[in-house]
Amino acid sequence: MAAATMNAAHHTRLPLVDALRGFAVAQMIVYHFIYDLNHFGWLQLAMTREQPWVGWRTAIVTQFLLLVGVSLVLRLARKPGWRDFWLRWAQVAAAAALVSLGSWLMFGPRLIYIGILHFIAVALLVARPLARLREWNFLLAAAAFALWWLYRDPAYNGFPANIVGFVTIKPRTEDYVPLFPWIAAVLAGLGLGSLWQRRGFALTPAWQRLNARPPRWLVLAGTWSLTVYLLHQPVMIGLLWLVRRLV
Repeated sequence: MAAATMNAAHHTRLPLVDALRGFAVAQMIVYHFIYDLNHFGWLQLAMTREQPWVGWRTAIVTQFLLLVGVSLVLRLARKPGWRDFWLRWAQVAAAAALVSLGSWLMFGPRLIYIGILHFIAVALLVARPLARLREWNFLLAAAAFALWWLYRDPAYNGFPANIVGFVTIKPRTEDYVPLFPWIAAVLAGLGLGSLWQRRGFALTPAWQRLNARPPRWLVLAGTWSLTVYLLHQPVMIGLLWLVRRLV
């Protein structure tokens, strides 16, 4: 147990965390592939309105955002300075800008302006100073979710107010991850990371085994999750477009 604790405390990346992130990435790719088949007319599914598709998307986004919070705690334990934070934040923000540009070229008025990368860029700015609250972030997470659950107002339906999330009508955009309720998942991740840190980032025997021998393809996908996110849709859409032209 002591060896696992030392390993977690002295490295900003753990194979276990990368594998969990890679598992979310793998689900995202499968989900988007089905979505693309639907877009090209090979399937007829109401993926933005019906179950299990809505529930699956919610689960995927939740996994990503919980890991954003946990990973921030891990990173701050190793690199507490702001320079490292701003370098990572700039990468996420630049990637979000590329998503907006690409979605504008493909979808026009349905461009993505508050998708998951845009949200993460905003959430990191919120979460970084709140990390010092440690387990109190569980309470903030519950309050954030409760506020969203109980309060909606048509005044938030238009842009840019719909970025906050208290909408009564979902905006016409290809991806929508507003500040509320999703900030609750990041704050809960901060709380989980703080509990883990309080235990010296120790791993149970089962987690130790997974951390020692994780599926390499999941670790690779999790390590390069930002790159995979940016490239997987252009590649899949391009291939499906080519198949459609040839068939």
